[in-house]
Amino acid sequence: MQVHNFSAGPCILPQEVMQQAAEAVRSFGPGGLSLIEMSHRSKEFVAVMDEARDLAKSLLNLPDRYEVLFLQGGASLGFLTAAYNLLPEGGRASYADTGTWSNKSIKEAKRLGSIDVIASSKATNYDHIPSFEAPADGSYLHITTNNTIFGTQYAELPTAGIPLVADMSSDIFSRSFNPEDYALIYAGAQKNMGPAGTVFYAVDPERLGHTGRDIPAYLDLQTHIDKDSMFNTPPVFSVYVTLLMLRWMRDQGGLQAMQDRAAARSQAMYAEIDRNPLFVGHAAEGSRSQMNATFRLADGVDGAAFDKLWADAGISGIKGHRSVGGYRASMYNALPMESVEVLVQTMQHFEQHHG
Repeated sequence: MQVHNFSAGPCILPQEVMQQAAEAVRSFGPGGLSLIEMSHRSKEFVAVMDEARDLAKSLLNLPDRYEVLFLQGGASLGFLTAAYNLLPEGGRASYADTGTWSNKSIKEAKRLGSIDVIASSKATNYDHIPSFEAPADGSYLHITTNNTIFGTQYAELPTAGIPLVADMSSDIFSRSFNPEDYALIYAGAQKNMGPAGTVFYAVDPERLGHTGRDIPAYLDLQTHIDKDSMFNTPPVFSVYVTLLMLRWMRDQGGLQAMQDRAAARSQAMYAEIDRNPLFVGHAAEGSRSQMNATFRLADGVDGAAFDKLWADAGISGIKGHRSVGGYRASMYNALPMESVEVLVQTMQHFEQHHG
């Protein structure tokens, strides 16, 4: 039976990427070594890192001056890294509180300075992206572009009179945007561009070096720029699989193709949630995520019966996060439209027999 993987992360990967990754574990390059046993400073892996950085830069249409890094870890370390590198001693920054991860980024940034929370949807369990007036002063405005747990996303990315900093972990490489607005973009790979283990940074180096802080070496982005992402041993397998995924996205048509597919998947999913009386969506219209559709059963509906039905259909990973409950269908770049169609058909079948 085909498995339809709606996992919120780690994400689904294309079968051809999985096959190439498996082959690299057995043997990579002319020497006959496995990718995971060769030196990260070998010419074979240095070429992998260089291509991954260049391809990410090309796909996102980043300005030439921007630096791209692939480091160990995830976006949770990026919360503190962003503040260390961009929030001056005695300075202020603005944050929009739109979900669990933005809330955690606020807590980390408050360790280092004054943080203005300019908008929050916490009171309604983060069911929408709150409107706000972008600040005209301060060091930066931090946003979390997509909220995996609650299924919300900025329909239009904000602009401000100050640089933007964005955690794009769960929607990076799914749509185009103007990178010139951003001093820093960071993202864990495991949501939309590869396996867990590496974190992506794209930074305008002209914004670095102005905080007056003594930054710990590992948290200093300039350290990693100077060492070409090789300050310490990088997560070689995660970086390589991310490279394979970047190549796949390029060959599929780049960001425009990913954006078109995301729109088609999410439109089909939300159309069924709205039409089917047995289901209720969590996110408000206008804030719905194209990556993560969150929904629950209507009151009194037999959850056990629906759970059996989707499991029997080969659907995996749609149980909702405990903060929201219900269900969550994560529709990342590699998810085929066929999987969304199977889930929609399963919801329709459930309505026919339990409505």
